[in-house]
Amino acid sequence: MESSNFSIVEQAPPVEVFALMKAFTDDPHPQKVNLGAGVYRDNDGKPWVLPIVRKVEKMMSEDATLNHEYLPILGFEPFASAATSMLLGADSPSIKENRAFGVHSLSGTGSLRIGANFLVQHMKRTIYYYPKPTWENHNLVFANAGFSEGRTYRYWKPETRGIDFEGLLEDLGSAPAGAVVILHACAHNPTGCDPTKEQWEKIAEVVKAKNLFPFFDSAYQGFASGDLEKDSWVVRYFDKLGFEFICAQSFAKNFGLYGERVGNLAVVLNNADLVLKVKSQFTILVRGMYSNPPTHGAKIVNTVLRDENLFNEWKECIKTMSSRIINMRKALYEELVQLKTPGTWEHIINQIGMFSYTGLTEKQVQHLREKHHIYLLKTGRISMCGINTNNVKYTAAAFNDAIISVPE
Repeated sequence: MESSNFSIVEQAPPVEVFALMKAFTDDPHPQKVNLGAGVYRDNDGKPWVLPIVRKVEKMMSEDATLNHEYLPILGFEPFASAATSMLLGADSPSIKENRAFGVHSLSGTGSLRIGANFLVQHMKRTIYYYPKPTWENHNLVFANAGFSEGRTYRYWKPETRGIDFEGLLEDLGSAPAGAVVILHACAHNPTGCDPTKEQWEKIAEVVKAKNLFPFFDSAYQGFASGDLEKDSWVVRYFDKLGFEFICAQSFAKNFGLYGERVGNLAVVLNNADLVLKVKSQFTILVRGMYSNPPTHGAKIVNTVLRDENLFNEWKECIKTMSSRIINMRKALYEELVQLKTPGTWEHIINQIGMFSYTGLTEKQVQHLREKHHIYLLKTGRISMCGINTNNVKYTAAAFNDAIISVPE
Protein backbone atom coordinates (compact mmCIF):
# COMPACT_ATOMS: atom_id res chain seq x y z
CA MET A 1 0.00 0.00 0.00
CA GLU A 2 1.36 3.41 -0.95
CA SER A 3 1.85 5.95 1.80
CA SER A 4 -0.84 8.61 1.99
CA ASN A 5 -0.50 12.35 2.29
CA PHE A 6 -3.18 12.01 4.96
CA SER A 7 -1.26 9.53 7.11
CA ILE A 8 -0.18 12.27 9.52
CA VAL A 9 -3.80 13.07 10.39
CA GLU A 10 -4.70 11.96 13.92
CA GLN A 11 -8.05 10.67 15.10
CA ALA A 12 -10.03 13.50 16.73
CA PRO A 13 -12.03 12.86 19.88
CA PRO A 14 -15.80 12.49 19.35
CA VAL A 15 -18.06 15.47 19.98
CA GLU A 16 -19.70 14.38 23.21
CA VAL A 17 -23.27 15.46 22.61
CA PHE A 18 -23.45 13.86 19.15
CA ALA A 19 -21.79 10.66 20.36
CA LEU A 20 -24.32 10.59 23.19
CA MET A 21 -27.23 10.97 20.77
CA LYS A 22 -25.96 8.09 18.64
CA ALA A 23 -25.66 5.90 21.72
CA PHE A 24 -29.23 6.80 22.68
CA THR A 25 -30.52 6.02 19.20
CA ASP A 26 -28.76 2.65 19.17
CA ASP A 27 -30.10 1.67 22.60
CA PRO A 28 -33.11 -0.71 22.23
CA HIS A 29 -34.27 -0.28 25.84
CA PRO A 30 -38.00 0.67 25.92
CA GLN A 31 -37.66 3.17 28.78
CA LYS A 32 -34.57 5.02 27.57
CA VAL A 33 -34.58 8.76 28.18
CA ASN A 34 -32.71 11.39 26.15
CA LEU A 35 -31.63 14.31 28.34
CA GLY A 36 -28.67 15.31 26.21
CA ALA A 37 -30.04 16.85 23.03
CA GLY A 38 -30.40 20.64 23.02
CA VAL A 39 -33.59 20.58 20.98
CA TYR A 40 -37.23 21.09 21.93
CA ARG A 41 -39.45 18.04 22.24
CA ASP A 42 -43.18 17.90 22.93
CA ASN A 43 -44.75 15.89 25.73
CA ASP A 44 -44.54 12.75 23.61
CA GLY A 45 -40.82 13.25 23.06
CA LYS A 46 -41.33 14.22 19.41
CA PRO A 47 -39.95 17.16 17.41
CA TRP A 48 -42.47 20.00 17.23
CA VAL A 49 -42.85 22.08 14.09
CA LEU A 50 -44.35 25.36 15.26
CA PRO A 51 -47.85 25.86 13.80
CA ILE A 52 -46.87 29.38 12.74
CA VAL A 53 -43.95 27.95 10.76
CA ARG A 54 -46.26 25.49 9.00
CA LYS A 55 -48.64 28.34 8.22
CA VAL A 56 -45.98 30.60 6.75
CA GLU A 57 -44.42 27.78 4.74
CA LYS A 58 -47.81 27.15 3.11
CA MET A 59 -48.11 30.87 2.33
CA MET A 60 -44.63 30.87 0.82
CA SER A 61 -45.31 27.79 -1.31
CA GLU A 62 -48.18 29.65 -2.98
CA ASP A 63 -46.19 32.85 -3.58
CA ALA A 64 -45.14 32.77 -7.22
CA THR A 65 -42.74 35.69 -6.71
CA LEU A 66 -40.41 33.64 -4.49
CA ASN A 67 -37.44 31.95 -6.07
CA HIS A 68 -34.21 30.21 -5.12
CA GLU A 69 -31.71 32.78 -6.31
CA TYR A 70 -28.59 33.60 -4.31
CA LEU A 71 -28.94 36.13 -1.54
CA PRO A 72 -26.47 39.03 -1.27
CA ILE A 73 -23.26 38.26 0.63
CA LEU A 74 -24.58 39.72 3.90
CA GLY A 75 -27.83 37.85 3.44
CA PHE A 76 -31.49 38.85 3.43
CA GLU A 77 -31.36 42.45 4.67
CA PRO A 78 -35.06 42.71 5.68
CA PHE A 79 -34.57 39.68 7.96
CA ALA A 80 -31.32 41.03 9.45
CA SER A 81 -33.01 44.36 10.15
CA ALA A 82 -36.08 42.75 11.73
CA ALA A 83 -33.95 40.40 13.84
CA THR A 84 -31.78 43.27 15.11
CA SER A 85 -34.90 45.27 15.99
CA MET A 86 -36.39 42.29 17.83
CA LEU A 87 -33.22 42.03 19.89
CA LEU A 88 -32.66 45.72 20.68
CA GLY A 89 -36.28 46.87 20.95
CA ALA A 90 -38.34 49.66 19.43
CA ASP A 91 -36.75 52.35 21.62
CA SER A 92 -33.15 51.31 20.90
CA PRO A 93 -30.83 54.35 20.82
CA SER A 94 -28.48 52.67 18.35
CA ILE A 95 -31.28 51.84 15.90
CA LYS A 96 -32.74 55.35 16.11
CA GLU A 97 -29.29 56.81 15.41
CA ASN A 98 -28.51 54.30 12.61
CA ARG A 99 -25.56 52.88 14.55
CA ALA A 100 -26.76 49.26 14.50
CA PHE A 101 -27.05 46.70 11.75
CA GLY A 102 -27.36 42.94 11.30
CA VAL A 103 -25.53 40.35 9.25
CA HIS A 104 -27.67 37.37 8.24
CA SER A 105 -25.56 34.38 9.32
CA LEU A 106 -25.52 30.61 9.73
CA SER A 107 -27.50 30.31 12.97
CA GLY A 108 -25.87 31.11 16.32
CA THR A 109 -22.64 29.22 15.71
CA GLY A 110 -22.03 30.88 12.35
CA SER A 111 -22.80 34.29 13.84
CA LEU A 112 -20.28 33.67 16.61
CA ARG A 113 -17.67 32.61 14.08
CA ILE A 114 -17.88 35.62 11.76
CA GLY A 115 -18.00 37.92 14.79
CA ALA A 116 -14.92 36.27 16.28
CA ASN A 117 -13.07 36.41 12.97
CA PHE A 118 -13.87 40.09 12.59
CA LEU A 119 -12.60 40.90 16.09
CA VAL A 120 -9.29 39.17 15.42
CA GLN A 121 -8.71 40.51 11.92
CA HIS A 122 -9.95 44.08 12.16
CA MET A 123 -9.97 44.99 15.85
CA LYS A 124 -6.81 43.04 16.75
CA ARG A 125 -8.38 41.27 19.74
CA THR A 126 -6.44 38.20 20.86
CA ILE A 127 -7.81 37.27 24.30
CA TYR A 128 -11.36 36.24 25.11
CA TYR A 129 -13.02 35.42 28.43
CA TYR A 130 -15.77 32.85 28.72
CA PRO A 131 -17.82 31.63 31.68
CA LYS A 132 -16.81 28.41 33.39
CA PRO A 133 -18.59 26.21 32.51
CA THR A 134 -19.60 27.33 29.04
CA TRP A 135 -21.24 25.95 25.94
CA GLU A 136 -18.69 23.48 24.57
CA ASN A 137 -18.50 25.11 21.14
CA HIS A 138 -17.43 28.57 22.30
CA ASN A 139 -13.79 27.57 22.70
CA LEU A 140 -13.71 25.75 19.37
CA VAL A 141 -15.24 28.70 17.53
CA PHE A 142 -12.97 31.34 19.04
CA ALA A 143 -9.81 29.27 18.78
CA ASN A 144 -10.50 28.44 15.13
CA ALA A 145 -11.20 32.11 14.46
CA GLY A 146 -7.65 32.98 15.49
CA PHE A 147 -7.83 34.07 19.11
CA SER A 148 -4.53 33.22 20.75
CA GLU A 149 -5.84 32.75 24.28
CA GLY A 150 -9.06 31.87 26.03
CA ARG A 151 -9.44 32.52 29.75
CA THR A 152 -12.30 31.61 32.04
CA TYR A 153 -14.25 33.69 34.49
CA ARG A 154 -15.95 31.94 37.37
CA TYR A 155 -19.67 31.40 36.92
CA TRP A 156 -20.94 28.22 38.59
CA LYS A 157 -20.67 27.70 42.33
CA PRO A 158 -21.17 24.00 43.17
CA GLU A 159 -21.80 24.69 46.86
CA THR A 160 -24.89 26.78 46.12
CA ARG A 161 -25.65 25.39 42.66
CA GLY A 162 -25.93 28.96 41.49
CA ILE A 163 -23.79 31.79 40.17
CA ASP A 164 -20.42 32.54 41.76
CA PHE A 165 -21.03 36.25 41.42
CA GLU A 166 -18.13 37.44 43.54
CA GLY A 167 -15.75 35.23 41.60
CA LEU A 168 -17.22 36.45 38.31
CA LEU A 169 -16.64 40.11 39.17
CA GLU A 170 -13.15 39.42 40.48
CA ASP A 171 -12.11 37.56 37.32
CA LEU A 172 -13.51 40.17 34.93
CA GLY A 173 -11.99 42.88 37.08
CA SER A 174 -8.54 41.38 36.54
CA ALA A 175 -8.94 41.02 32.77
CA PRO A 176 -6.67 43.08 30.51
CA ALA A 177 -8.17 46.09 28.77
CA GLY A 178 -9.57 45.28 25.36
CA ALA A 179 -10.26 41.63 26.05
CA VAL A 180 -13.45 40.17 24.59
CA VAL A 181 -15.93 38.82 27.13
CA ILE A 182 -18.60 36.31 26.14
CA LEU A 183 -21.90 36.95 27.90
CA HIS A 184 -25.02 34.80 27.59
CA ALA A 185 -28.04 37.06 27.12
CA CYS A 186 -30.37 34.63 28.89
CA ALA A 187 -30.78 30.93 29.77
CA HIS A 188 -27.06 30.38 30.32
CA ASN A 189 -25.84 27.19 28.70
CA PRO A 190 -25.11 24.83 30.42
CA THR A 191 -26.13 25.94 33.92
CA GLY A 192 -29.52 27.58 33.36
CA CYS A 193 -28.49 30.28 35.86
CA ASP A 194 -28.82 33.93 34.86
CA PRO A 195 -27.66 37.05 36.72
CA THR A 196 -30.34 39.30 38.16
CA LYS A 197 -30.82 42.80 36.76
CA GLU A 198 -28.89 44.21 39.70
CA GLN A 199 -26.04 41.79 39.04
CA TRP A 200 -26.01 42.68 35.34
CA GLU A 201 -25.69 46.34 36.28
CA LYS A 202 -22.57 45.54 38.31
CA ILE A 203 -21.18 43.43 35.48
CA ALA A 204 -21.68 46.37 33.11
CA GLU A 205 -19.75 48.61 35.50
CA VAL A 206 -16.77 46.23 35.45
CA VAL A 207 -16.92 45.80 31.67
CA LYS A 208 -16.88 49.57 31.25
CA ALA A 209 -14.17 50.19 33.85
CA LYS A 210 -11.87 47.57 32.29
CA ASN A 211 -12.72 48.57 28.70
CA LEU A 212 -13.73 45.02 27.83
CA PHE A 213 -15.57 44.27 24.59
CA PRO A 214 -18.95 42.52 25.12
CA PHE A 215 -19.85 39.66 22.80
CA PHE A 216 -23.37 38.48 23.62
CA ASP A 217 -24.72 35.07 22.71
CA SER A 218 -28.51 35.15 22.39
CA ALA A 219 -29.78 31.70 21.48
CA TYR A 220 -32.99 31.65 23.52
CA GLN A 221 -34.82 34.99 23.23
CA GLY A 222 -38.46 34.27 24.05
CA PHE A 223 -37.73 30.57 24.44
CA ALA A 224 -36.38 31.00 27.98
CA SER A 225 -39.21 32.84 29.72
CA GLY A 226 -41.82 33.28 26.99
CA ASP A 227 -41.16 37.03 27.08
CA LEU A 228 -39.07 38.56 24.29
CA GLU A 229 -38.31 41.74 26.23
CA LYS A 230 -37.33 39.96 29.43
CA ASP A 231 -34.99 37.61 27.60
CA SER A 232 -33.20 40.48 25.85
CA TRP A 233 -33.10 42.88 28.81
CA VAL A 234 -29.34 42.85 29.31
CA VAL A 235 -28.56 43.46 25.63
CA ARG A 236 -30.95 46.42 25.59
CA TYR A 237 -29.44 47.67 28.84
CA PHE A 238 -25.93 47.69 27.37
CA ASP A 239 -27.32 49.48 24.31
CA LYS A 240 -28.88 52.19 26.45
CA LEU A 241 -25.61 52.64 28.33
CA GLY A 242 -23.86 53.38 25.04
CA PHE A 243 -21.67 50.28 24.78
CA GLU A 244 -20.31 49.06 21.48
CA PHE A 245 -20.89 45.32 21.20
CA ILE A 246 -21.88 42.46 18.95
CA CYS A 247 -24.51 39.81 19.59
CA ALA A 248 -24.96 36.43 17.93
CA GLN A 249 -28.63 35.56 17.51
CA SER A 250 -30.04 32.12 16.75
CA PHE A 251 -33.57 31.28 15.61
CA ALA A 252 -33.10 27.53 16.00
CA LYS A 253 -34.82 27.27 19.36
CA ASN A 254 -37.47 30.01 19.35
CA PHE A 255 -38.68 29.14 15.82
CA GLY A 256 -37.77 25.45 15.86
CA LEU A 257 -35.75 26.01 12.69
CA TYR A 258 -32.77 23.92 13.75
CA GLY A 259 -31.80 22.57 10.36
CA GLU A 260 -32.44 25.82 8.49
CA ARG A 261 -29.47 27.53 10.19
CA VAL A 262 -31.12 30.92 10.68
CA GLY A 263 -28.97 33.43 12.54
CA ASN A 264 -28.09 37.10 12.74
CA LEU A 265 -25.05 38.95 14.02
CA ALA A 266 -26.22 42.26 15.48
CA VAL A 267 -23.48 44.90 15.47
CA VAL A 268 -23.79 48.05 17.60
CA LEU A 269 -21.33 50.93 17.04
CA ASN A 270 -21.05 54.34 18.70
CA ASN A 271 -20.61 56.19 15.40
CA ALA A 272 -22.99 55.87 12.45
CA ASP A 273 -20.26 57.04 10.07
CA LEU A 274 -18.42 53.74 10.66
CA VAL A 275 -21.27 51.45 9.62
CA LEU A 276 -20.42 51.26 5.91
CA LYS A 277 -16.74 50.54 6.62
CA VAL A 278 -17.55 47.77 9.08
CA LYS A 279 -20.15 46.27 6.73
CA SER A 280 -17.63 46.27 3.90
CA GLN A 281 -15.20 44.18 5.94
CA PHE A 282 -17.92 41.71 6.93
CA THR A 283 -18.71 41.41 3.22
CA ILE A 284 -15.13 40.37 2.43
CA LEU A 285 -15.05 38.04 5.43
CA VAL A 286 -18.27 36.22 4.52
CA ARG A 287 -17.38 36.06 0.82
CA GLY A 288 -14.23 34.11 1.67
CA MET A 289 -15.99 31.84 4.15
CA TYR A 290 -19.35 30.68 2.76
CA SER A 291 -20.22 33.37 0.18
CA ASN A 292 -23.82 33.91 1.33
CA PRO A 293 -26.36 32.30 3.68
CA PRO A 294 -29.42 30.12 2.94
CA THR A 295 -32.70 31.87 2.31
CA HIS A 296 -35.69 29.69 3.29
CA GLY A 297 -35.60 29.93 7.09
CA ALA A 298 -34.73 33.63 7.09
CA LYS A 299 -37.76 34.42 4.94
CA ILE A 300 -39.99 32.49 7.34
CA VAL A 301 -38.69 34.49 10.30
CA ASN A 302 -38.87 37.78 8.42
CA THR A 303 -42.49 37.15 7.39
CA VAL A 304 -43.48 36.49 10.99
CA LEU A 305 -41.58 39.42 12.52
CA ARG A 306 -43.07 41.90 10.05
CA ASP A 307 -46.74 40.90 10.34
CA GLU A 308 -48.51 41.80 13.60
CA ASN A 309 -50.99 38.90 13.50
CA LEU A 310 -48.36 36.31 12.62
CA PHE A 311 -46.02 37.80 15.23
CA ASN A 312 -48.66 37.40 17.94
CA GLU A 313 -49.29 33.80 16.87
CA TRP A 314 -45.57 33.12 17.13
CA LYS A 315 -45.42 34.58 20.63
CA GLU A 316 -48.08 32.09 21.68
CA CYS A 317 -45.89 29.29 20.30
CA ILE A 318 -42.87 30.35 22.33
CA LYS A 319 -45.06 30.62 25.42
CA THR A 320 -46.17 27.04 24.80
CA MET A 321 -42.57 25.82 24.66
CA SER A 322 -41.27 27.83 27.59
CA SER A 323 -44.29 26.94 29.76
CA ARG A 324 -43.86 23.22 29.14
CA ILE A 325 -40.22 23.41 30.19
CA ILE A 326 -41.08 25.39 33.33
CA ASN A 327 -43.78 22.84 34.20
CA MET A 328 -41.34 19.96 33.75
CA ARG A 329 -38.84 21.67 36.06
CA LYS A 330 -41.54 21.83 38.70
CA ALA A 331 -42.59 18.21 38.11
CA LEU A 332 -39.03 16.87 38.37
CA TYR A 333 -38.38 18.91 41.49
CA GLU A 334 -41.58 17.68 43.17
CA GLU A 335 -40.78 14.05 42.37
CA LEU A 336 -37.27 14.36 43.82
CA VAL A 337 -38.65 15.98 46.97
CA GLN A 338 -41.31 13.31 47.35
CA LEU A 339 -38.62 10.61 47.06
CA LYS A 340 -36.58 12.43 49.73
CA THR A 341 -33.63 12.41 47.36
CA PRO A 342 -30.48 13.46 49.25
CA GLY A 343 -29.40 17.04 48.70
CA THR A 344 -31.27 20.20 47.80
CA TRP A 345 -33.08 20.52 44.48
CA GLU A 346 -34.44 24.06 44.46
CA HIS A 347 -31.95 24.91 41.74
CA ILE A 348 -34.00 22.84 39.30
CA ILE A 349 -36.89 25.31 39.56
CA ASN A 350 -34.74 28.41 40.06
CA GLN A 351 -32.84 27.84 36.82
CA ILE A 352 -34.32 28.89 33.48
CA GLY A 353 -34.33 27.80 29.87
CA MET A 354 -33.54 24.57 28.13
CA PHE A 355 -30.75 23.30 30.38
CA SER A 356 -30.19 22.47 34.02
CA TYR A 357 -26.89 21.84 35.74
CA THR A 358 -28.07 19.14 38.10
CA GLY A 359 -24.96 18.70 40.25
CA LEU A 360 -24.77 15.00 39.39
CA THR A 361 -21.20 13.66 39.25
CA GLU A 362 -19.61 11.93 36.27
CA LYS A 363 -19.84 8.55 38.05
CA GLN A 364 -23.52 9.13 38.80
CA VAL A 365 -24.10 10.03 35.15
CA GLN A 366 -22.40 6.80 34.11
CA HIS A 367 -24.63 4.87 36.54
CA LEU A 368 -27.74 6.49 35.04
CA ARG A 369 -26.71 5.46 31.55
CA GLU A 370 -25.61 1.91 32.33
CA LYS A 371 -28.39 0.93 34.71
CA HIS A 372 -31.34 3.14 33.77
CA HIS A 373 -30.62 4.00 30.10
CA ILE A 374 -30.84 7.71 30.81
CA TYR A 375 -28.49 9.75 28.62
CA LEU A 376 -27.01 13.08 29.74
CA LEU A 377 -23.68 14.86 29.49
CA LYS A 378 -20.96 13.75 31.89
CA THR A 379 -21.02 17.21 33.51
CA GLY A 380 -24.52 16.48 34.81
CA ARG A 381 -26.17 18.93 32.42
CA ILE A 382 -29.60 17.86 31.29
CA SER A 383 -31.93 19.19 28.63
CA MET A 384 -35.26 19.82 30.31
CA CYS A 385 -36.97 19.25 26.96
CA GLY A 386 -36.29 15.53 27.40
CA ILE A 387 -38.50 15.43 30.50
CA ASN A 388 -42.22 14.81 29.99
CA THR A 389 -45.20 13.56 31.96
CA ASN A 390 -44.54 10.03 30.69
CA ASN A 391 -40.98 9.74 32.02
CA VAL A 392 -40.61 12.23 34.86
CA LYS A 393 -41.31 9.66 37.61
CA TYR A 394 -38.90 7.16 36.05
CA THR A 395 -36.23 9.84 35.65
CA ALA A 396 -36.59 11.11 39.21
CA ALA A 397 -36.43 7.58 40.62
CA ALA A 398 -33.29 6.92 38.57
CA PHE A 399 -31.69 10.14 39.84
CA ASN A 400 -32.55 9.13 43.38
CA ASP A 401 -31.00 5.69 42.87
CA ALA A 402 -27.83 7.14 41.33
CA ILE A 403 -27.30 9.58 44.19
CA ILE A 404 -27.85 6.93 46.85
CA SER A 405 -25.91 4.15 45.06
CA VAL A 406 -23.00 6.32 43.90
CA PRO A 407 -22.32 8.91 46.61
CA GLU A 408 -19.96 11.77 45.81
